Amino acid sequence: MAAQAPGHAAQRGGYRAAVTLLLMLAYAFNAADRSLIPVIAQPLKADLRLSDTELGLLAGTAFAVLYALCGIPIARLAERANRVTIISVALGGWSALTALCATAGSFLQLALLRVGIGIGEAGCAAPAQSLLSDYYDRTRRTSALSVYSCGLSLGYLFVSAVGSYVAQHHGWRAACVVIGLPGVAVAALIRHVVREPRRGTADGAAAAAAPAPPSLRGELAELGAVARGLFLSWPSAQIIFALTLSSFASYGTWAFIPAYFNRAFGLHLATIGVFLGLAGSVPVALGTLGGGFVADFAGARSPRWYALVPAAGLALAAPLYVLAFLQHDWAAAMLLLAAGGFFQYISLGPSFGVVQNVVGVRQRATATALLYLCLTLLALAAGPPFIGWLIDTLAGAHLAQPAGSLLNDLMAASPAGTAQFRAACPGQAMNHGVCAAALAAASRDGLLLGVTLHLWAAAHYVLGSLGLAQQMRRAAAG
Repeated sequence: MAAQAPGHAAQRGGYRAAVTLLLMLAYAFNAADRSLIPVIAQPLKADLRLSDTELGLLAGTAFAVLYALCGIPIARLAERANRVTIISVALGGWSALTALCATAGSFLQLALLRVGIGIGEAGCAAPAQSLLSDYYDRTRRTSALSVYSCGLSLGYLFVSAVGSYVAQHHGWRAACVVIGLPGVAVAALIRHVVREPRRGTADGAAAAAAPAPPSLRGELAELGAVARGLFLSWPSAQIIFALTLSSFASYGTWAFIPAYFNRAFGLHLATIGVFLGLAGSVPVALGTLGGGFVADFAGARSPRWYALVPAAGLALAAPLYVLAFLQHDWAAAMLLLAAGGFFQYISLGPSFGVVQNVVGVRQRATATALLYLCLTLLALAAGPPFIGWLIDTLAGAHLAQPAGSLLNDLMAASPAGTAQFRAACPGQAMNHGVCAAALAAASRDGLLLGVTLHLWAAAHYVLGSLGLAQQMRRAAAG
């Protein structure tokens, strides 16, 4: 069992930074394994003859449903048990299942493995964010969570650059093995290096009060109390809705952006992986870090900036994303996507910080799990299949009217047109002639519609700034 660290030892700067980086690495494999399907989408689509709706289900729904449902009981366990053990076991399990995706021979087999990956990944975010919150006090917590959140960028860079290269030269099955297996080694490293801190010491308490003995009634009551605090309080409810809506747009569009660059510009997977990996990781990491530190700096003057900083980021990101999908040059599109990603991910650290700072010491893992319930069921599970459905639907309209406008295509779209497209353009036929042109145009239009949702999310962050200071003060006092 991982050692229980004394409060003062857990707060030593060098060790605390090492813990933060290891947890960031766990989150990186979390992001890489869940993002693998979009990276290998084109060869997977051709090999197993999948529709974009099925690709969306694999990228989102198959992974997300049990991820969300298992997150709550795992979080409740993390309020009582050793969080380091939970994280290391979960990381080793989902990494092994990612490698086993190489053995799948059908949509159903791959979907079942993705369900298993989702169950494993449910053991990462809630315990990790709770753990970090016991290493950092309220004044530095958002910054630390922003560093942790950079694992999202690191994982995307890894899966984009390495996964796409391996898929290009050795096939999508080899990519599953190469992306999955390193996580098993990292799980062992976390298990033997990271110590479990005493709860509450970062907030000035000698130790958090011991929880009552577990019972179904008690667990449901505590879950209800946390849910009421998050979802029935205006500021935190608006911020959670804003993050969920922005994530819906992000998960949905990024599930098809790698395929878009192949369809619209004819780029090879390895080229897409390198350039899109850089565009979707380095600026995102800088935005995530910048958002956390700027929010902590401005939040020291007024907590409302924990909501206004994300609002400003999304308001700038949306038009940059729209411009990206209107470009006829792939390099210009990549640069605009990078700029949009920088501003979009300013919102991540402050949003996580708000959730951690409006609940009690032994409610943090549960609060994170409830947040991820929204992010998975409403964003990850629904976003990719929605954008995939849009692309499938618009592809039928484009096939019938190649020169139609986006508005005309939306009005002309129908299930019959989608069925006609699938019949006329099966498997490899999608890569040639009118099929390829219709699919490229539909992908562009579907992505354009998706990214406009970031503006809607920005408005809810502004609404969330109203009363946020009072909610955070109540949580700190009690």
